[in-house]
Amino acid sequence: MMNQINDISEINEQKIVDQIRCLGIDMIHQAKSGHPGIVLGAAPIIYALYAHHLKIDPKNPEYFNRDRFVMSAGHGSALYYATLHMAGYPITLEDLKQFRQIGSITPGHPEVGVTPGVDCSTGPLGQGIATAVGMAMAEANLRTRYPNLIDFYTYVLCGDGDLMEGISYEASSLAGTLKLNKLIVLYDSNNICLDGETSLTFNDDITTRFVSQGWNVIKVEEGSSFELISKAIEEAKTSTDKPTLIEIKTVIGKDSVLEGTNKVHGSPLSEEDITGIKTKVGIRDIPFMVSQNTMEEFQYIIEDRCKNLNETFLEKLSTMDESIQKEISYFMGNDKRIDFKDLFYDAPESKIESTRDTSSKVLNSVVLNNPYLIGGSADLFAANKTYIKEGGNFSHENYLGKNIYFGVREHAMGAICNGLALCGFRPYASTFLSFADYLKPALRMTAMMNLSNIYIFSHDSISVGEDGPTHQPIEQLLMLRSLPNLDVFRPADANEVIGSYKAIFEKNSGPSAIALARNAVPILEETKANEVEKGGYIAFEPMHKPTGIVISCGEELHQVLEVAKRLQEKGIEIRVISMPNLGRFLKQSPEYIEELLPVEIRKIVVEASSSYSWNKLIYNSKYLITLDEFGTSAKKDDVYKKYGFDVDSLEEKIETLLK
Repeated sequence: MMNQINDISEINEQKIVDQIRCLGIDMIHQAKSGHPGIVLGAAPIIYALYAHHLKIDPKNPEYFNRDRFVMSAGHGSALYYATLHMAGYPITLEDLKQFRQIGSITPGHPEVGVTPGVDCSTGPLGQGIATAVGMAMAEANLRTRYPNLIDFYTYVLCGDGDLMEGISYEASSLAGTLKLNKLIVLYDSNNICLDGETSLTFNDDITTRFVSQGWNVIKVEEGSSFELISKAIEEAKTSTDKPTLIEIKTVIGKDSVLEGTNKVHGSPLSEEDITGIKTKVGIRDIPFMVSQNTMEEFQYIIEDRCKNLNETFLEKLSTMDESIQKEISYFMGNDKRIDFKDLFYDAPESKIESTRDTSSKVLNSVVLNNPYLIGGSADLFAANKTYIKEGGNFSHENYLGKNIYFGVREHAMGAICNGLALCGFRPYASTFLSFADYLKPALRMTAMMNLSNIYIFSHDSISVGEDGPTHQPIEQLLMLRSLPNLDVFRPADANEVIGSYKAIFEKNSGPSAIALARNAVPILEETKANEVEKGGYIAFEPMHKPTGIVISCGEELHQVLEVAKRLQEKGIEIRVISMPNLGRFLKQSPEYIEELLPVEIRKIVVEASSSYSWNKLIYNSKYLITLDEFGTSAKKDDVYKKYGFDVDSLEEKIETLLK
């Protein structure tokens, strides 16, 4: 330290707060883009947290036993980055000057893996607070499993917008039920949203809402006082067996001429306004001017409280059993492969089994042997077949339970799994495929952060029959396949389910989704588990040169294979391609793709789902035997016949197309 500091009490902490505020508004002004209101209003909150509570090591931002911080109000990124810079993280002043610019490490909203010190990508409101619930669940599990090694808090800074979003209701309800007492939410309560005063749309009694969900609530009336905020955080850490919400009454855009109005929320301030703010708080009116002494004092406060945390952790870890070291290394690392060699699968004597049942056997064989695997269902364990029979239930009485009862909360389930993954787990979540829409925002964040979550979707087609169009997915596979980074499998039978899970568990990173059928289907001789990793392969080859090629997957592959055999008897030779993973197939070498799908041979796709998935393979829509309308409530066979996916209808259509 250049500046000699003898006693923390000598430090002018308000000066540090104001330095953070001014740095944040300089970033926004330079970028001509950003949100100054939260910078000016919530700086005392983030300062109190970083200076006096967060267990962190700025020199080692990935220190595993650190406290987690989630900026759920992701539009406050300028405040976040200014704080991280001042706190000593490897973010330079030049990085701050490049706020919101191409290629910078200071993007418009926080992105994990881009900015040192950022624990979670946020932006869509509500996602952050729900993800933090997953982090707190991860901590509870790890603390119970490794009681002398892991012990951290999860903090959130959220605003009114986060608490308006429905996902926050779902996640906070589950957090209260699970008594996640190391979760602390700092609520920047300023009564202003982008469109105006929150009274126009949001008049919840927040205290009553959170108390009813099993939370402790503390209120800080003077949000400009970092001392009162710090005191409230200390109370939250020491006085409850519940998660805590601290409502902090702040003034948005404090000290701006626009303070207290929605006009200061999302637009840069004028130069005159910035000059007035800096003059009022005693900061020199020079853009990006940072007092070296002030920054050193902030870092001294943190270092005095957090010295040698990473070294102590690693030293303690080195004395532990080798098996524990190996496990912790997995949680800390980026390689999320799971050993699939010891899979035990017992095929039924009938050789008939639904793919969801095969999935259940695979999960029950693999999950119990891996502390990294944990997951659950949105109130559909029996239907999704994802319950781990000897895994125990995750609860406030058993944080080591493998089975998470998410309840009817698909929105939160996805985000909670993101939080688990950000703490090193390989989580899985399950629901019906038609309800994938309910967790799409969180699933998008999974893909954006490239987390290794596994999404298990059952009831994957119109063949669910009587439940009708609300439960019969049509466009969901297209949605999943269109998401960057998401690996989407739709296996046809037990062989391909095993092949799909093998491919999922053996890849080192990135999210996966698997779509499973409710109905029992034959385990085919034509399918090959080891070929699934390529995305597509030849399942049936005629004796002579094929007249046409039919591509299919899932339950429809069974009908297509039967059609191929029927048409062969008529002298029409068809090659059948099983395509359990379209995305993987499209990434194969041109030679492999040409080998399976020669240009000169006509190709047909059969899938009871949206036609738009297949436009990269089929250029003439008449060769797409797909479904672009909603289904109907009836018995499975009647539904198939109505929409032309029974064997007789498919035989007629394919024969006509190939004549």
